[in-house]
Order: sequence, then structure tokens, then C-alpha cells
Amino acid sequence: MFDPTALLVLGVQQIHVGQEMIAKISAAGQLMQCSASLDVLFLLDGSYSIGKGSFEKSKHFAGKLCDAFDIHPDRVRVGMIQFSSTPHLEFPLDSYPTKQEVKERIKRTVFRGGSTETGRALKYILHKGFPGGRNSSVPEVLIIISDGKSQGSTAVPAMQVKERHITVFAVGIKFPRWEELHLLASEPPERHLLFAGDAEDAANGLYSTLSDPVCTATAPGCKVESHPCERRTLETVKELAGSYVCWKGSKQPNAVQASLCPFIRWKRVLTKHPSRCFRTVCPDPCDSQPCQNGGTCVPEGLDRYHCLCLLGYGGDIHCAAKLSLECSVDLLFLMDSSAGVTLEGFLRFKAFLKRFLQARVGQDSPGSVGVAQYDDGVKIPIELGQHKDTFSLMKSIDALNFSGGRTLTGRALQYIAQHGFRSSPVFADVQDDLPRVVVLLTDSKSQDSVAEAAKYVKDQNLFLIGVGSSFMRAELATVTGNPQQTIVYSDPQDLFNKMPELQRKICSVGNPEGCQAQSLDLAFAVDASSGVGLENFLHLRRFVRSSCLHFIINRDVTQIALVTYGSRAHTMFSLDTHTSNSAVLQAIDQVPFLGDSASAGSALLHVYSDVMTVQKGARPGVNKVVVLLSSGAGMQDAAAPAQQLRHNGILVFLVVVGDTERDTLLRVAGSPNYLVHISSYAELQYYQGLIIERICEEARSPVNLCKPNPCMNQGVCILGPGSYRCECHGWEGPHCETRVLRGDSPRSPALPPQSPVQWSPRGLQHFSRALQHSRRQMDQRH
Repeated sequence: MFDPTALLVLGVQQIHVGQEMIAKISAAGQLMQCSASLDVLFLLDGSYSIGKGSFEKSKHFAGKLCDAFDIHPDRVRVGMIQFSSTPHLEFPLDSYPTKQEVKERIKRTVFRGGSTETGRALKYILHKGFPGGRNSSVPEVLIIISDGKSQGSTAVPAMQVKERHITVFAVGIKFPRWEELHLLASEPPERHLLFAGDAEDAANGLYSTLSDPVCTATAPGCKVESHPCERRTLETVKELAGSYVCWKGSKQPNAVQASLCPFIRWKRVLTKHPSRCFRTVCPDPCDSQPCQNGGTCVPEGLDRYHCLCLLGYGGDIHCAAKLSLECSVDLLFLMDSSAGVTLEGFLRFKAFLKRFLQARVGQDSPGSVGVAQYDDGVKIPIELGQHKDTFSLMKSIDALNFSGGRTLTGRALQYIAQHGFRSSPVFADVQDDLPRVVVLLTDSKSQDSVAEAAKYVKDQNLFLIGVGSSFMRAELATVTGNPQQTIVYSDPQDLFNKMPELQRKICSVGNPEGCQAQSLDLAFAVDASSGVGLENFLHLRRFVRSSCLHFIINRDVTQIALVTYGSRAHTMFSLDTHTSNSAVLQAIDQVPFLGDSASAGSALLHVYSDVMTVQKGARPGVNKVVVLLSSGAGMQDAAAPAQQLRHNGILVFLVVVGDTERDTLLRVAGSPNYLVHISSYAELQYYQGLIIERICEEARSPVNLCKPNPCMNQGVCILGPGSYRCECHGWEGPHCETRVLRGDSPRSPALPPQSPVQWSPRGLQHFSRALQHSRRQMDQRH
């Protein structure tokens, strides 16, 4: 079986090989160069059937093939003839001694136009020979580049050219007539037919045929391989589409009679010509698959490579695991040992466990590790804290045996919740107040109810993480009670790639609030247009609600604002409206659906001018993020306001559900790192962990105190070391918040107008409260 991936160029030549082989053929085509004594004559079709555009492509192709030749008076010589109604010698073989000169002359060749007299061009070569060529001891190669649509017969002159021991390559351009090019090409034709649409592939094909015996090998180990391929010809055929009533004359004078006439339609079809293509493939340093743990090998020439490692790997150049839990927990693995998981699956879980725990045990960590397994019943062969050294733990894991009963996951979780963490610590110095984590490894659907499992676990104050293959996704979400506490893998190898993710989830137990003490001003802009629809809007609202659970919401840490938008944007609540998680969650539940057209641009402008402002509670010296949740509609006007937000130090994170041009979305997001593009609203929950992680990274990045401008009423922000001050005109106060009245008006008591404002992470609340106080004073004054 061949990989369905195929090299497809303009739909007329298809090589049935895998994507990896396509890359190798292309790479080898770029590396090869023929250094033998060789006379090469290009015969370019310059007729009207080719057209000026395809003639330019023929020239480009001829120039590319020159890269495969070591052009020198003593080695490869190159000449060119253009033919249409008559052949015209563009330059003989002895005109240009270097590759650069030959390629420059090919570029200057002018399209002539005329009929396609291929036979006459071949007779010209039979009569004149190779102009500027050497004696017959030097091999002669004729490369005809044409669409094969000749006005007259080519069979006899083509046969006579080949009888002169000239090697003929027929190269198709545009939609070639392959049957005629077959007649022109040397035997065997499958080795001498090429397609100009892919120059690197054709250079490889040309070299592969000439390599034995004419050209010398480029590198040791390179070999010519045969691959199935298909060439196609676009033909116009006539088709009987039916009949229509027509009128014909009759024998009687001045009379006509009704009759049926056929209705003919012309149709364009691709006819297929199955064949073999011969290409050179060179050994690749990545063939030995040197990159471990899902790393991608990138070759650098013939003998060097580097590995692109997944997150959490890169302990060495081959992507060894660099795991370290960096947190203290009591950790119990619950392994499925039922018939559903199979012996192979059980052994895979054991291997995963060993690799993960080799990095975990032996650190100076007060946490303990235990392992339980289940089918009909549950047993805990490795009690918590039983082993403190890696060697004895690994021996105990090796000794675990597959049992193969029924899959009673619900019962197993209930048992573990009650008995899994009750064992006494072996070592007196082990704390017993660490977070308790259960990692469920399963790959078979439960045969009992798991709906209550999350409740059992929560009642015992345990944190449950579910790990399983992708078809277990829904059940794992039910078991854990939260999709964010599930890890799904796509294939057996992918399980091992999930180690860093498992590490992160285990360590988030001690820090379940996401960004925890990081200060952040966060605004959600939610698409509430008719393009989303009410049901999907509720999905988006639930997503915002569950995202807020990851933050500590108050004046000092995270402030959250919510904007909904259709054709216009509406602030549901500002950054300084709610000062607790419960108040924010309650407010989100009241947010209504709008239902008109969408304008993401007006939503981002609204966030810039009406949400992320000092007047609405935005805090200087605090990172700012806007998360735009959209159906993808109305994005055309969003790129400029998004850029304005970024320019003012506000990160734009774009979450789009549905089918939208990725280029448009990237212009709005500014970078692929800040774009999450998913196919359905139901999948949104599975991306929450990634989105929260990115937001928290932003919350930890350095801050420019003057971006966005904290000075009100056109005040200018002047940056100092660890501080800023506002230069006011017609206003006063630390942020130009108080209008200067005529006469002896009192100055703002907060700070002298020119004094720099210093901000400590814990002192930011004073600013917000002082600002509210000064606003109330102004309202009373007016």
C-alpha cells in the first residue's frame, strides 16, 4: 500500500509516495550535479499553443536544470534552439563557458510564436547536428520542452534522432499530450519523460537517468528507486447531451417539417497514463530516527541534523525527558488492569509509570508515591511512602501483574477515595498535610457507574486526574468532573508525549487558582451576534465563567471585565465593578444574548477606549490582556484596533470557533501564539488549560508603566526608574484627574502634581480606591 499523500503539480503528474519521500526526492534534486563530459541541447517550444506565460516557465525550468550540470568547456556544455514554425538557434554549445552566463542568456530569450513544427526542428538537428558541440565521443543529450501538440508527424524524425545515439528527454509543459512526448523520448520512455511543473523533481529524474553510466554519483549511499506515478492529459471531447426539436425542409414546395436534431456538448476531461518514475534518494541523517519522545528530526545537509523537542523534553540533543515535578504532593496512580485494557495496554501503562517516576522519586521531596491496580476488585501493591529510592520502586512496578477482570472504575475510585491515603507514612519526617492526587490510567469504558466518582474523590479532599486514549475523553470528563483534569492521547506513542502535561496538572494542585498572586487586568470580549446563535453563546458564557475560577479576583490580584458585542459593543461590567469571584460569577450568569451582526473591530476599539482605562479601574504597572471569543465573523475590521491595543501594551488573545481564513485571524492575533482556532463550541472546554497558561505567562512578563497611558485628560506619562509621573495641562492630581479651577483652588491631597508615582505589587489597590474617591468628590462638586 502506498501512502495516499502524493506530489501533485497542476494535476498532470502525480508520484504516489509518502510526504517524507517527496521531501527526500526534492532534497536530492537540489544536491546533484553532473560533472561528466556532456553536450546538452535544449529544444524549447516557442509556439502560440504554449503561449508567452508557459514559455517563461520553460525558460525558468531550463535554468533550474542548469543547476544540475557542472557547466565548463571541458565538462558540460549547454546550447539552445527555440522552435515554432521554424527552428531558431538561440546560442550554440560553445558560446558560454560558465553556468551563470548560460542562465543569464536563457533569461534573455524572447518568445517568438508560430505553429508547432516539432518534426521540422528535429530535422534541423539531424541536418546541422549539435551546434558548437564536440566530436561523437562526447555523449549528446537533447531536452525537448513542449506541450507535445505538433502540427505534423514526429515519429520518423524522432526515431532518426535516437538512431544517432542522442539521448532524448521529453519534458511536458502546461497540460501536455503525453502520447506524443512518449514517441519523442528515448527508450525506456518512463525514464526519459519529465514534467516542467516541478523543477527539483525533474532535475532529480534527469540526473537519475544520466547517473549510470554518464554522470558520477553525488554522495555515497545514494540510489535510484522506482515509484508508481501517473501522468494526465487534458482533452476536449464531445458528448451527446440529448436531442432538440428542429425544422427541416420537405419535398413539398414552401413546407418544412419538425424533426429531432442531436445536441452536442464539449467537455474537458483528464485522461490518465499510469507509469513508473525513477528518482534518486540519498541517505538522510534522520533515517535512523535519532529524536526521542516525539521530537522532530530536521536534516542539515547529508550528515547533520537537529531535533525539535516537545515541551518538557530537551534533556539532551535527542529530546531526552527533562522532568522534574517541582512540587510536593502525595501521588497515587490507579492503573486499569481489566480485560478491556488488554495485556499490551497494561504493559504500556507500566512503562509510562516507570519513565515518569524515574524523574519523580529520589528528589529531596517530602511527597510519597503509591500504585494501585483494579479490575473487579482493587489492590494497592505499592503503598504510599513504601519506597524512597528509585531502584526498589522500579522493581515493585516490574512485579505488577495483569489481572484481566471486568472494568469497575467507579467502584475502584470509591475504594481509593476511602482507603488509598490511609496508610501510615513509613518515615517520621513525612508531612501528612500535602495535597493528595490520584492519577487514573484507563483505556476501557467502565462497566459500572462513574457519575458519582468525582463526588467520592472531592468528599475526601482528593484531586483526580484522568489519563486515557481519545475515545475515553467523554468518560474521563465525567469521572473527574472537569475536562481540565483529563489528559487524552491519540496513539500509544503519544501517551509518552503527555508526561509534561501530566507534570503540570499534578503541580497545579497546590496552585489551583491559575495565576495565583500575579496581578492582571483581564477583559473578555464575547461574540453575542446571530452568527453565534443562542445555544453557542451559552457555551461561550460557560467558558468565561469556568475560566474565571482560575483567578483570585480582587483589587490587588486579578480584575475582570466583560464586554459582549454584535454590531456594537456593550460593557457588561468594568474591571473595578466586582471585587470577588462570587460576584463575577453571578454577573456572568446574567449576561444576555444580543443577536445582530458581528463587528469584532468595534469590540476591540471599545475595550481600548472604555475598558482598559484608568477611569474604569485599569491599574498602572499591571499586565493587561483581552480575550476575544468569536465565531470568526466580522474580523475584517479588527486588525487595526488589535494592533493599537498591542502597541499600548495590551495583549490580544484570539479564540475563534468555526471556519475562517487563518491569514485574517493571524493579522488580528499578531502571532500564532495568541490564536486558538477550533472547529466546534463543544471542544472549547478542552482548550481552556492552554489559554489560561498563555494568559498567566503574560501576567508574569515585564510591564511598561506608561502603557497604556495612566494619565487622564490628555496628560503625558513620563517614565522614570521604577516609577512614572503625569504631566498635566489644565488638570492636576497624580493622574490629572482634578480640573484646575480659577482662583485659589485646593490641590488634590493625594500627591503633588509632578511627583513620581511608585507602584509595588501590593500597593496597587490604593490607586484604584483613591481614584474612585476623587471621582466621587468631583461629582459632588459639580
